[in-house]
Amino acid sequence: MNRKRPTLGAILYFAICFSLGVYFTFAAVQGDYGLFQRLQIQAEKAELQDDLKTYQIAVAELENKTRRLSDTYLDLDLLDEQAREILGMVRADEIVIP
Repeated sequence: MNRKRPTLGAILYFAICFSLGVYFTFAAVQGDYGLFQRLQIQAEKAELQDDLKTYQIAVAELENKTRRLSDTYLDLDLLDEQAREILGMVRADEIVIP
């Protein structure tokens, strides 16, 4: 039987190919642009979109209050509420319970 052992070059070639395969697989999963980083960015994006919706609602409410207290449109109920809150005013027929 004449069995030929693999040469050192063939072993080295397959070792380098295997090492490169492992490296690129690791980089595809754990690297800066890998799967885990992508999932983390997507989760952060969803959280920021929720924050954006919350802030947009708050801005809309403040814009509504600002419009209601403007010179062109004056909401007397809102003005009364703000005066009571800021100045601590009470009507004569109200009873204050501390």
